[in-house]
Amino acid sequence: MNIRPRPTRSIPFWILVAGSAASLGYGLWLTSDKISVMTSTLLDGSASGVEVYAGQAWAVFAAAFVGAGLIGLVASLSLVVAASLFARPAPETEVADDEIADEPVDESVPVDEVEVLADDGVTAEENVPAAR
Repeated sequence: MNIRPRPTRSIPFWILVAGSAASLGYGLWLTSDKISVMTSTLLDGSASGVEVYAGQAWAVFAAAFVGAGLIGLVASLSLVVAASLFARPAPETEVADDEIADEPVDESVPVDEVEVLADDGVTAEENVPAAR
């Protein structure tokens, strides 16, 4: 029987989550940086073709990172949901009939009448002082 761990206890799952979050963060940062450079140079009139046309290409490139990050996060979320919906049954354990104790424990016997072996082999009766 092959029992796989839950996704949240799997190293590849956390690599997917971390990589997706990193891709999303880098894509958002790169998009924001290139668009802010384009906006500021266009507004002050000092924009060149490098800022405008290359900035657009960089923004599209960064959007691919954002998309990959979002797809990875959705995939990891769907793995967790699928694992919770399709839960595996617990493995069955067999218990032998002789291991089950049907007899109740008799708790009415006083402790001083029961022989209990200590680590040194001395019984409980020998350890009790003779006060009788």
